[in-house]
Amino acid sequence: MAKAPAPRAAKKTTPARRKSASPSRADHNSIKPDAPQDYEPSKDELLEFYRQMLLIRRFEEKAGQLYGLGLIGGFCHLYIGQEAVAVGIQSALTPGKDSVITGYRDHGHMLAYGIDPNSIMAELTGRAAGISKGKGGSMHMFSVEHKFYGGHGIVGAQVSLGTGLGFAHKYNDDGGVCVAYFGDGASNQGQVYESFNMAELWKLPIIFVIENNQYAMGTSVNRSSAEDQLFRRGESFRIPGLQVNGMDVLAVRGATEEALKWVRGGNGPILLEMKTYRYRGHSMSDPAKYRSREEVQAMREKSDPIEGVKKYLEEAGVTADEIKSIDQNIRKIVNESADFAESAPEPEMSELYTDVLVEKY
Repeated sequence: MAKAPAPRAAKKTTPARRKSASPSRADHNSIKPDAPQDYEPSKDELLEFYRQMLLIRRFEEKAGQLYGLGLIGGFCHLYIGQEAVAVGIQSALTPGKDSVITGYRDHGHMLAYGIDPNSIMAELTGRAAGISKGKGGSMHMFSVEHKFYGGHGIVGAQVSLGTGLGFAHKYNDDGGVCVAYFGDGASNQGQVYESFNMAELWKLPIIFVIENNQYAMGTSVNRSSAEDQLFRRGESFRIPGLQVNGMDVLAVRGATEEALKWVRGGNGPILLEMKTYRYRGHSMSDPAKYRSREEVQAMREKSDPIEGVKKYLEEAGVTADEIKSIDQNIRKIVNESADFAESAPEPEMSELYTDVLVEKY
């Protein structure tokens, strides 16, 4: 009987063979943006950061009160704790040129973009003077004038729409960049990855911002995401990512400037993961029993974004009286916005039939 041939020895693979792929394929993120540096603001810029962040905080606190009184209906998602993200990013954008789109936690973004608090509060309370004529409410605010394209209630829907805005900027060659905000929960939605693919394929001018506030509704990011380092989510699409301290407005501003430099340089999209935290529940109807009071209190004491800016102001020589004056002015603005909203008329019944279709001629 013929002997079976002896098995061949396994072929050894040398390191040289393993590296035979081209460098661009071996490390498809080899070209990366520079590591961001914290922004160095002037005293006036610091004061403005503080003013805007405090405006968002006090506005959201007042919105929570009005919701409790039954003056705000439907869902209401507050931005308390995340103020540094919106203010740091928006302060680096060019109004009238760059576009913004976000999810249902949208009041803070609108305020940071300079939209009138009266029109935002009136929208929350369903009044005709609201930014969306009182028909959108908390989750569906919109302003073409400010290139603010919502406020979207469907989780992750804004990411694909934002990619479309990025396409429009490139198609029109207007030099604008789209910033598309979404949360750690939305980062697991399939349409997000379809958007990543198209954005990189066409080198669209878009910054994807993941506001990782640690909890998607009631589930922690560690329990809902196999890869919880969310800034890596774009790597398989060759989209670089940066992880940023989203509780520090200067870190956010610095990272945003680096991202804008990357995108405006024709390199395509970039992803920013903002490590932030929300102090309240997912929405006003959420008692947030999935985390301890001690956890929330520890974040307030150690990482509060507004207290952080206050320390920067003290180092810059801003007096306690100046800070107190800003606080008093902000409370006045917010109280006036609430009074305006409560006294403004509701939309006419005929408004049910307007703004439903866009006629093309």
